[in-house]
Amino acid sequence: MAARRKYSPKMKANIVFKAIRSNNASEVAREYGISPNLVSKWRKDLIEKAPQIFDNAPDKQIERLKRKIHKLEQIIGQKEVEINLIRNFADFYESPNGD
Repeated sequence: MAARRKYSPKMKANIVFKAIRSNNASEVAREYGISPNLVSKWRKDLIEKAPQIFDNAPDKQIERLKRKIHKLEQIIGQKEVEINLIRNFADFYESPNGD
């Protein structure tokens, strides 16, 4: 059984665009030594996912996550200060004979 070849996303896109331009997926598939069904699948995937390219929602989500990270970093910093204060108080109030 032959090993499956891996195609980069860029290569897949180039093959699909060539098939669209030539309007002949079978010919392009033969040229690259792949199944016409595979070219058709990649074309379908491209068409289905194309609207995501123009979607600004990922940018908004990234900004929301960055704000959340910043807030969590502030909380961690605050907790580190609290822990250090507790350690200092514990050291200060510890008796000299170890009680």
